[in-house]
Formats: sequence, C-alpha cells, structure tokens
Amino acid sequence: MPSAVTVPQRVRRPATPRRRGDLLLVLIALCTAVTAANIYVAAPLLPLIAHDFGSTPSAVAWIASVAQFGYAAGLLFFAPLGDRVNRRRLVAALSLVTAAALTAGAAAGGTAALAAAVLVASAATVVPQLLVPLVAERAPAHHRARHVAAVIAGLFTGIVAARVLGGLAGQAFGWRAVFLGAAVLTAALGLLTAAALPVEHRRPREGGLLTGLRTMPALVRRSPDLWRACVRQAGMYGAWSALWTSLALLLTGEPYGLSTATAGLFGLFGLAASVVAPLAGGLVDRFGAAKVVRTAYVLAAVSVPLFWLGGHALPALFVAAVAIHAALVASHVANETLALTTTSAPATANSAYVVAGFAGGATASALAGLAFTHFGWGGVVTVAAVWLAVGWSTTAVRR
Repeated sequence: MPSAVTVPQRVRRPATPRRRGDLLLVLIALCTAVTAANIYVAAPLLPLIAHDFGSTPSAVAWIASVAQFGYAAGLLFFAPLGDRVNRRRLVAALSLVTAAALTAGAAAGGTAALAAAVLVASAATVVPQLLVPLVAERAPAHHRARHVAAVIAGLFTGIVAARVLGGLAGQAFGWRAVFLGAAVLTAALGLLTAAALPVEHRRPREGGLLTGLRTMPALVRRSPDLWRACVRQAGMYGAWSALWTSLALLLTGEPYGLSTATAGLFGLFGLAASVVAPLAGGLVDRFGAAKVVRTAYVLAAVSVPLFWLGGHALPALFVAAVAIHAALVASHVANETLALTTTSAPATANSAYVVAGFAGGATASALAGLAFTHFGWGGVVTVAAVWLAVGWSTTAVRR
C-alpha cells in the first residue's frame, strides 16, 4: 500500500525568554506611567476642586504640595522594602492601597478629606521605584541602561499625561471622574504587573519601615559612585525645578500675558524627555554613565542663557524647554543606572538617589519662588545656574 504523505504542520513555538522579557518591560513601563501620574493628578484639577468646594484655587493649592510630601514619605519608608520583601506582593498591595485612596478622594466632601486621600495615594504610589531596581537587576549587562531608560520614559510620559490630559478630562467629566479613572487604571495595571513579575525565592529580611531610612546614610558614604550620582542629580533636578515651576509666572505675567490654559500647554515639552530616554540609555551602555552626565550638564548649562533670553523672546523658551528636558532625562538615566549597580542593596540605593534629587528640586523651587518675587525672571535663572554649578563642582573635587 502506498504510504500516506504527511504534510508538515507549522508548529507554534513558545515565546522565547527574550520576547517574554520585552513584553514584561513594556508592561512595567506602562504601569510606571499610570502610577507616576497619580502624584500629579490633583495639580491640574485645582480650579475645578476649588469651584466644587466653594473656594478659590489659591486656597486649595496646598493639596498639590501634600502629594509631594506623601511621595517623599513613600520613598523613605516603602521603596527600600524592595530589598527585603517579595516585590510581587508589595506591588500588588501598594497598587490596591493607592486605588482605594484615590476612590476615597473622589468621594471626599471637603479639602481635609481630599488632602488625606492624596497623601496616602502619593505615599503608596512608589511602585516605579520598586520596579526600576528589578529591571536593572534582570537586564543584560550590555543593555542595562536601555532597559532602565524604558521605565524612565514611562515615568515622564505619565507625568506629562497627568498635567495635560488630566486637566482636559477634568474639564469634560469633572475632577471626581478623573480620580475614579486613575483608581481603576492603577488597580488593573498594578495587579497585572504584579502577576507578571518573576517569582522571587528569597527569605524576607528582618527590619521594619525605618530600616531603609536608617541604612541610607551609611550606604551613600560607602559608595562614592552613589554619592556622586545623588549630588549631581540633585543639582540637575534643582535647576530644572527652579525654571519649570516658575515658568507659569513668567508666561502669565508681563511681557507675555498668556492664559493659564495656554501656559499649561508648555507641559507638552516634557514629551522630549520620553523621546530622549531610550537614546540616553543606548549612549550609557556604549560610552558609560560619566560621559553622558557630563554632556547633560553641558546641555543644561547652554539652556540657562536661553531661558534668560526667553524672558523677552518666546522662541528662545521653546528651545530652552527642549534642551533642559533632554539634559534632565539623560542625566537621570545615567545617574540612576549608576546608583542601581554600585551597591548590594539596589532598592535602598535607588531610594536614596531619588530622595536626593527630590530634595534638590524642592529646595530650588522654594528659592526660585522667592527670587521671582524680589528679582524677577533673572533671579530664577540665577538660582538654576547656581544649582548646576554646585551640583557639578561638589562632585568634581572629590575622588
């Protein structure tokens, strides 16, 4: 009998580890974008919140500051736990707490209840700072900075989306709907990301919430590279914060007189950071973190006189805004990659690094506000220039 001719069938091959890793990286970047947006979700909604509570925007502006303090507390207490506990459970738990707090904020009947909800949500929304060390730990050594850059790009995209899309959505559906939408997205993506994270077989280390805070100073002292990354990013982030937080005062006053909504569109320049981040990651992998940070500082220094010129020429502000965002994210990718790879406690080291940058930015913003009041836009530019000079010169003289 003639033998049957078998037709070769196309066999579906299982996903390769590399492909699964790429999909996980995309999911982490998306989760980072949504989570980071929660820190700034209240800022563009302040006029709507004030109108709903029968107040003025200036009277409820402190709620946005509460979010910053909450995030700082989360960085100090929750983010270092990534070195000691299972990150899958921690990401899931913090995502649910954030979603519950945002839901409570949507139902708040007054500013005190809303501020409390924002404080809890911001403190629990440190999920990105748990995921970045994991990404750096599992990435191939020659692509580590690129993987870190992908997460950082998601973070900056989320910040821009919160400031631009959040305001538009609030105008269309109300600020309470924006809070509810953020809660749903946070819970869904947080739980999905937690389920997709690799299983970690490690015994939880002893220590409470204050353990990471106590070990940070000694960790920074023992690692000159970590210390250098912290100081340089504090200088860079401080310069950016001084200029960017005061820009609305320049645009809505003389000589431009733009509306608040039009001035808010300058936030779209933040998308330059999302574009530059992958490029910066490739440069760090190829040339090293030190060269990229040096180039970023040069670019930031060039942007300072452009910002000064922008006090009278709007096109100069366009160029300066792109330059300062490119410098900030390039420096961030390089410094954070360095911070994550110089110690045996990457989550604690990353927390110290982010706290240092946050402290530099908050201090420079406060000084910039005083400088604008007494010296105008030129005073703000001077604060930014001084912050850059201190950040670089301090690290340049220490071996």
